[in-house]
Amino acid sequence: MSKRIFDILFAIIGLLFIGWIILLFFILATIDTKQNGFFIQERIGRHGKKFKIYKLRTIKSDRFGTPIISFLGNFLRKSKIDEFPQLYNVLINDMSFVGPRPDVAGYYDVLEGENRKLLELKPGITGPASLIYSNEDSLLLENENPKEYNDEVIFPNKIKLNLEYYHNHSFFGDSVIIIKTVLGIKGPIL
Repeated sequence: MSKRIFDILFAIIGLLFIGWIILLFFILATIDTKQNGFFIQERIGRHGKKFKIYKLRTIKSDRFGTPIISFLGNFLRKSKIDEFPQLYNVLINDMSFVGPRPDVAGYYDVLEGENRKLLELKPGITGPASLIYSNEDSLLLENENPKEYNDEVIFPNKIKLNLEYYHNHSFFGDSVIIIKTVLGIKGPIL
């Protein structure tokens, strides 16, 4: 219950203080991509329930119709400003500030055995795996087969990290994760 109160309070404070930033970059992303400046995608949440995650759009189509990360989109991703609209997801109780990052269908929703316990956690804006894989996009781009590398290396390691979080999470640990995320400190929680 205290985690939910924390989430509501800081989501409201965050939206009050950075709502103008979200609005500004929504307008810029709309102009840049020539589409809705919000990227809305279905993700898997707590107990396997689907929900819509909100981000600022970072991808546009080039003149051949190929999706590419725009110059603005690259800035939004590196600065993590593209994640700011998820404060709304926290406010409406789809997400928490800290927890496993939500994924598309075909990952968390198909876990089995002990790993399925991760579905008991509310997904988060940040989490232990987010600290380790803050450069996940780069890792995938460097790989010859990004999907295979994600499925065989990154995702199994995320499961391991998130299970450790499941068994050991605390208000203090969540606070450390939030502070490290805000300060851009990568690596393990402690």
